[in-house]
Amino acid sequence: MRIGLDKLQPLGRALMLPIAVLPVAAMLLRLGQPDLLNLTFIAAAGEAIFSNLGILFAIGVAVGLARENHGAAGLAGAVAYFVAVEGAKALMAVPPEANGGFTDQAAVDLAVAAWKAKQMAKLSVPCGIAAGLVSGWLYNRYSNIRLPEYLAFFGGRRFVPIAAGVAGVLGAIIFGLGFPILAGGIDALSHWVVQAGGVGLFLYGLLNRLLIITGLHHILNNLAWFIVGDFHGTTGDLKRFFAGDPSAGQFMSGFFPVMMFGLPAACLAMYHSAPPERRTLVGGMLTSLALTSFLTGVTEPIEFTFMFLAPLLYLVHAVLTGVSMALMDALGVRLGFGFSAGLFDYVLNFRQSTRPLLLLPVGLAYAGIYYAAFRFCITRLNLLTPGREPAGETIAEKGTDDVKAGAFIQALGGSANLRSVDACTTRLRLNVGEAAIDEARLRRLGARGFVRPGPGLLQVVLGPVADQVASNIRAELARAPAVGPFAPDAEAILGALGGPSNVRGWHDKAGRLSVKVADRARVDLDALGKAVPHGAAFVDDRRLHLLVGDVPLLHLHFGEGLREGVTR
Repeated sequence: MRIGLDKLQPLGRALMLPIAVLPVAAMLLRLGQPDLLNLTFIAAAGEAIFSNLGILFAIGVAVGLARENHGAAGLAGAVAYFVAVEGAKALMAVPPEANGGFTDQAAVDLAVAAWKAKQMAKLSVPCGIAAGLVSGWLYNRYSNIRLPEYLAFFGGRRFVPIAAGVAGVLGAIIFGLGFPILAGGIDALSHWVVQAGGVGLFLYGLLNRLLIITGLHHILNNLAWFIVGDFHGTTGDLKRFFAGDPSAGQFMSGFFPVMMFGLPAACLAMYHSAPPERRTLVGGMLTSLALTSFLTGVTEPIEFTFMFLAPLLYLVHAVLTGVSMALMDALGVRLGFGFSAGLFDYVLNFRQSTRPLLLLPVGLAYAGIYYAAFRFCITRLNLLTPGREPAGETIAEKGTDDVKAGAFIQALGGSANLRSVDACTTRLRLNVGEAAIDEARLRRLGARGFVRPGPGLLQVVLGPVADQVASNIRAELARAPAVGPFAPDAEAILGALGGPSNVRGWHDKAGRLSVKVADRARVDLDALGKAVPHGAAFVDDRRLHLLVGDVPLLHLHFGEGLREGVTR
């Protein structure tokens, strides 16, 4: 089970990159409508994003999966997508009625082309995700490939889009010849979801919350929001809502009572459950969490405050989410969002919604249920929610971004313990060594929870600031301060770097040695961690920094030894 989750973790993270563009698309599309600003060019700008989600997923997923999120993977994703889509159109079997009854050949060709484009639009997101997955894998596997000298121009990263084009041909065969099967499968899934009714929506809401623990809820959401259902060629609950489908919104409406009312009420219960003398200390934090959920629909920082403290309470939260999905559907409420179920999306899409005012009584009822459930469980089970921890654990660390980034690095075991630093919407996603992690200090720095999906993998839940914190940590790693002198073992370091033939260059840089390697896969970071006491870390695809300390000693002991090893 754990191995399977490890393999799916990068996909869940990568899917968030293309999804991040949806808020601006939804905002532009709604603002341009006749009932708001009535500006057709603004609406067309938003529709352009929704109409090209396939290529956005191809590029975004590829970049999200690639080492260092390199743009060459995005180019490869676009190549694979275009080859697969256009090749599939040429291979599709066209039914006789697709010609529109025209007799003129030019008109027939136009009608057939329109039919093919409409049919492929139904599979654009699955095709884009597949193209992104393959291209990301190709980049990680072949971005450092060496070709014979007469083909050297096409080696390295240039090889990846070429390989992606070949993979796109295979995708064209699968999506072109297999179109009836793939389209039939999606139609069958859509019909099953519709027939499942409230039960299906309950299960969706339940699983959506439970999968947050692993970060895999994005995969489930993509299936519901971008694939299920069909409205004049537009698929997915989210896309159909903004295309004007009156039945769309089933997979979004039920989140509004929970995110706008339920979880903010849970924050209020945590505040009232804290000792009076500590409420001032945690009040600001809980207010911030509640407002984030109410306004934007970002809930993970709240959920991780009780997810592991009270698993039973979290299960109640998941069940209530499922009930809300079924209840809102039974009441005929249809709400939609471009980002999440917060006040901003509710107000923006109010006129496009169906029976939106019913959210208010349902939401108030949910606020009462959540408050009572949390207040009872926290006090009866003595849960250590914010403000109820042992003295000293609620004191937050302050400082500039650089200072806090350094504190994060120390709490995460030091720079040598960080193999890779990435982030999704609300979490740091880290690959770490064996050094101890200071969870107490991470909590003082703003962490709301921790997930360890597999060996060497750590996720730190921070909220919407996660991506900025990750950027600050990477920047701090790149300019790590000099540390004490040492006499390095050049032979051991050379071996850990993959041997002399793998070293392409080096230079001194403020107490560090910046080394460029030919093949990242040949570098043994564990061995480097032992040979270089102060650690080593990659700063881009093929360059890493060795923290060796004093510069003169670096010249005398390390630089010369490395130079001799490479010369040999």
